[in-house]
Amino acid sequence: MNFLIYHNLLRWAVLLFGLWTVFNAIGGFFSKREFSRQDNVSNLLFMISCDIQLLLGLLLYFSNGWFGKLKGDMGAVMKNAGDRFFTVEHIFMMLTAWVLVHVGRLAIKRTANDHIKHKRMLIYFGIALLLILASIPWPFRADIGRPWFRF
Repeated sequence: MNFLIYHNLLRWAVLLFGLWTVFNAIGGFFSKREFSRQDNVSNLLFMISCDIQLLLGLLLYFSNGWFGKLKGDMGAVMKNAGDRFFTVEHIFMMLTAWVLVHVGRLAIKRTANDHIKHKRMLIYFGIALLLILASIPWPFRADIGRPWFRF
């Protein structure tokens, strides 16, 4: 089973649900509307897609040799932009985004005020989405670029 294909395709779901969540947060915050079922569903789907993506990413990290490179010669890994990105930067930023999504979801659940819910939703999920966008190996990125779709 090629987890890389699923990891690549699922990124689009993560981005779609992340954008939906952030746009809901922006709209709710500025219009001061009630926190709706749609707001809850969007950030729940964002969290679930991030969870599945993390699982696939960890399977790739430990099965495709990235962790082995990190254990082997750390100096050589840090000198090579592509190796450094996938062994250190990508996983660190994605894990940070995953934590922000979970902490944000918890913070929203524990808040009674709808305006503050939207504000927290915008802050936590907005930062998480920015981290995700920054750590995707887009095709136009030198040394680390990967195709838009893998089949």
